[in-house]
Amino acid sequence: MDFEHGEILLVDKPLNWTSFDAVNKLRWIIKSKLKENPLLMGENQYDIKKRIKNYKVGHAGTLDPLATGLLVICIGKKTKEIDAFIGEEKEYTGTFLLGKTTPSFDLETEYNSEKSTEGITNEQMQKAAKQLTGEIQQAPPSFSAKWIDGKRAYDLARQGKEIEMKKNLVNITTFEIQTQNFPEIQFRIVCSKGTYIRSMAHDFGQILGCGATLIELRRTRSGSFKIEDAKTIEEWEEHIRKV
Repeated sequence: MDFEHGEILLVDKPLNWTSFDAVNKLRWIIKSKLKENPLLMGENQYDIKKRIKNYKVGHAGTLDPLATGLLVICIGKKTKEIDAFIGEEKEYTGTFLLGKTTPSFDLETEYNSEKSTEGITNEQMQKAAKQLTGEIQQAPPSFSAKWIDGKRAYDLARQGKEIEMKKNLVNITTFEIQTQNFPEIQFRIVCSKGTYIRSMAHDFGQILGCGATLIELRRTRSGSFKIEDAKTIEEWEEHIRKV
């Protein structure tokens, strides 16, 4: 690994980890390795302790704790490319549950409503998916990290305050669904930066009139980076310690 010039680490983020959990774990592993062998930072040993202390590690696009899959983590000088990676197209797979809703649009909060899904046809569901394909106006979930009057939206939502979430223009290139396990709907979505898959679940349920909740989510691609090329945190730890 090139610690001096930086690297891109493709991580398969586990369930219930935040993106920052993954970054902090890898930062600790990398700094421990560099302290053991400062020569990995290059032949220039000027102020090496400070360089190791300030060694940069960051991610290129947050994944919610309840999501798994591809997290692009940049280390060293590669962190300068994070903004470019964040702006790239993303691909997700997962599952919506029709007929139930939660305030957060996913399983972070408890179900708060239930409606019958009887009579909903495959044709109606395919039509709803088509309606949410292309350029659409999408409101982020109130349980999101969006800033509202200087505070995070999820902090206000957890306090029970009503929040008006402004809609943003996003581009849904692909929205494919499989309905064999109805009322659980498997999906594959390819979308632009800033798309909330939780909001896709919510809007899909709204169109069908029964509500929906995102119950499973996995990011499978970010730009040209694919989940097939990713390693687990444990695999990266083993790899870095062997360098």
